[in-house]
Amino acid sequence: MTYDQIVVFALLPAVFALFIWGRWRHDVVAFVTLLAAVILGVVPGSEAFAGFGHPATITVAAVLVISRGLSNAGAVEHVARLVRPATGSTTMHIAALSGTAAALSGFINNVGALALFMPVAMATAAKAKRAAAVLLMPLSFGSILGGLVTLIGTPPNIIVAAYRGQALGEPFGLFDFTPVGLPLAVAGVAFVALIGWRLIPASRRAARSPAEMIDIENYVAEVRVPEDSKIVGKSVAELDDVTQDNDALIVGLIRGERRILAVRRERIRADDLLLIEASPESLHALIKALSLKLIEDTEDTAEDDGTQPRPSRVSIGSDDVSVIEAVVSTGSRLAGRAAGAVHFRRRYGVNLLAVARSDRPIRDRLASFEFQTGDVLLLQGDRDRLPEIVAQLGCLPLAERALPVGRRNATVFALSAFVGAILLAAFGLLSFPIALAGAAALMVVANIVPPRELYESIDWPVIVLLGAMIPIGGALQTSGATELLAGWITGLAAGTSVVFVLALLFVVTMTLSDVMNNAATAVIAAPLAVAIANGLGVSPDPFLMAVAVGASCAFLTPIGHQNNTLVMGPGGYRFGDYWRMGLPLEVLIVALGLPLILWAWPL
Repeated sequence: MTYDQIVVFALLPAVFALFIWGRWRHDVVAFVTLLAAVILGVVPGSEAFAGFGHPATITVAAVLVISRGLSNAGAVEHVARLVRPATGSTTMHIAALSGTAAALSGFINNVGALALFMPVAMATAAKAKRAAAVLLMPLSFGSILGGLVTLIGTPPNIIVAAYRGQALGEPFGLFDFTPVGLPLAVAGVAFVALIGWRLIPASRRAARSPAEMIDIENYVAEVRVPEDSKIVGKSVAELDDVTQDNDALIVGLIRGERRILAVRRERIRADDLLLIEASPESLHALIKALSLKLIEDTEDTAEDDGTQPRPSRVSIGSDDVSVIEAVVSTGSRLAGRAAGAVHFRRRYGVNLLAVARSDRPIRDRLASFEFQTGDVLLLQGDRDRLPEIVAQLGCLPLAERALPVGRRNATVFALSAFVGAILLAAFGLLSFPIALAGAAALMVVANIVPPRELYESIDWPVIVLLGAMIPIGGALQTSGATELLAGWITGLAAGTSVVFVLALLFVVTMTLSDVMNNAATAVIAAPLAVAIANGLGVSPDPFLMAVAVGASCAFLTPIGHQNNTLVMGPGGYRFGDYWRMGLPLEVLIVALGLPLILWAWPL
């Protein structure tokens, strides 16, 4: 092997290991790896940042802006509300939600589609008296499946199409993915609606009240005992009747620097902090019953200079002050930060009342709690400003938005700009990156996507990931590592059929996507697919299509796709819940996808 090949084969396992470990963000890992590749000489310095101007990167960014524009204009909310009547049976409820989300995901970012449908799912679940867990995982899977249908449905399709243009001279078109993706999406949605949801653990599927829709037993708030409270001097055990009547539990007590978890016999003193596990409604009732004070309502931070808006000092809500539940999204500015370092009140004018995490109860002080993607927050603030603040924080609200009033013209304009871009690209008048970037620019100029929201609407970690990984994928080719790896694979499969090699690539790509970012998987696997096909003397198209489908179908874990991560907290899922529905779904995708690929794209 040459020096460049040795370096590439040393870097790739390190990248895969760091992606799977998950200790550092994918974009950080990719960017550091890119710098290492440049320093070690396998990526020329002049091409180090070429990935940020690559057509695939520009297309993904434009699609994200267009998704925000369609949402702001109210175009998608109208569609989302069509599912409300179809909640009579669990199967119809799931089919309506997942099917509609899948249809939208073919044309807008699938994370955006999920964000729009999660509040609808929560509201309709409460009305139908079903657990949110019954709906949210099928909804996530449906939105992922919908991305298979078109070029712009998911980043792996865009990456694979762009690579085909680079390698073969012509990229895949908008609907080249449809003959394979559409049947797979229909079959996948039918599976999750008819069978899949029944594979979710029974404890998650148990019917719950609306107050329990987001695994509320793990919702923990922090309250202070004032000097005039009637519970001063009493033991925690003496409060059992009151806490039980209000469906709450005192799980800890903080006194000065001491944290006391064995609190049953502890006598409460003034200024103690109590950690209370309860729903928002139960928390409100308990605070009133025991004369407690929410800590954020009674204390200002030392840095508060009085210049930022602050909520009124009320217990939970009033006519002007409201609470909202929101889930921490991928790329949120909260992820990885301690609650105390965010300064919710000083910087954003809101109070953090409580936090829920599905995989473990919270026993630490909220100030030291470190946020993760999928955590659910209970925020209190000005009723009119809360939705905007939730967006600034990079969170997704778990309540439906009101339909925009008087925005009919905006809806028509946004849809016209999007459809016009699709038609211009489909007829070859403009390339897809230019056409979609133009539609995004029109939405900004028309103020459908205000300039302040333009950069917020782009998932920058994904953009950095793509920009960094594309030159690394190029190094695979220029170093000859791709051909060498392809030769090893075809050598190992010697004596077997080409179909077996195609199936092997399909399964390996899908497995990698379950544990690392799907865009990174596509960047690495697409050059390998072409090299394997060339080595076997067959058309590269079925191999590229197998990579596109395999990289997009991450159903075994909550970390393989952003949508799976986002529903984990609101659905109250555990890490091991996903494979129960995800494994048979992936088997179905491979069993049906392989003959579809061979039919649509012959060897």
